[in-house]
Amino acid sequence: MLCHMIVRWRTVREAARGPVVTHALIAGCAVVFVLSPASGLHPVHGTGDELLAAGTAYFRRWGVVPDELFTNTPRAWLTPLTALFVHGSWLHLLGNMLFLFVFGAMAEERMGRPAFLVFYLCTGYLALAAYAAANAQSAQTLVGASGAISAVLGAFLFLLPRARVTSLFPFLFFLPLRFPAWIVLLFWFTLQWVAAHRADSGPGVAYLAHLVGFSLGFLYAWARYRGTTRVSRPATATEGDSQP
Repeated sequence: MLCHMIVRWRTVREAARGPVVTHALIAGCAVVFVLSPASGLHPVHGTGDELLAAGTAYFRRWGVVPDELFTNTPRAWLTPLTALFVHGSWLHLLGNMLFLFVFGAMAEERMGRPAFLVFYLCTGYLALAAYAAANAQSAQTLVGASGAISAVLGAFLFLLPRARVTSLFPFLFFLPLRFPAWIVLLFWFTLQWVAAHRADSGPGVAYLAHLVGFSLGFLYAWARYRGTTRVSRPATATEGDSQP
C-alpha cells in the first residue's frame, strides 16, 4: 500500500510539472528578446539610428546570414542554433511562442522531455540551414524559432491527428471553431506552400524553412513512432490562431 502511494505521488508530481522543456524554451526566447535591441526596452541600445544600428549588428551576430553560413567558420555554423532564440519584433515573438505553447506541450508529453528538446533543436537547425542553402547568395539575416516550431507541428500531425484544435480563420469571420488537428495543420501547410511559391527574394517570412521544418518533423515522427500506438481518440482541446 505504501509503495503504491509513493508511486502514485510521484506520478502526480511529474504530471504537475507539465511540459518543462516547452515552458523553458518559451522563457528562454522571451528573456533573449527582452534583453535584445529588438525589444526597444533598454536605454543602453540607444534610440533612433543608434538603436537601428544596434539591432542590425545584433541580428548579424546571432542570426543566420546565408552567404556567410558555408564559410567553414565555427561561429557561422553555430548561428542556425542561436537564431532559434532570436526574434525580430514583439509580433514575431508572440506568434511563434503561441504555437509552441499550444502544440509543444502535447508533443513533448508524447516524445518525452530529452527527446523533445533534441528534436526541437536539431530540426530547427536543419530547417534554417536548408533555407540558407537554397538562398546561398542572400545577405538577408534569418532569425526566429519558426523552423523548429514547424517541425513540432509536423510531428503533432502524425502523433495526434485527431486532437481538437480551436482556430480562428479570417475567411470565417474569426469565429473560434474546433477542428481535428489534421485539418488545421494540413491547411496551414498548404498556406505555407502557396506563400513560398509567391514569395519574393527580398526580406520577409522564410516560408521554405517552415516547409522543411514541418516535413522533417512529420518524417521523424513517422520513422520513430510508426510502430507504436498513436492517439486515436480526440484529445484535450488546444488553440492556435496565427502563423509561426
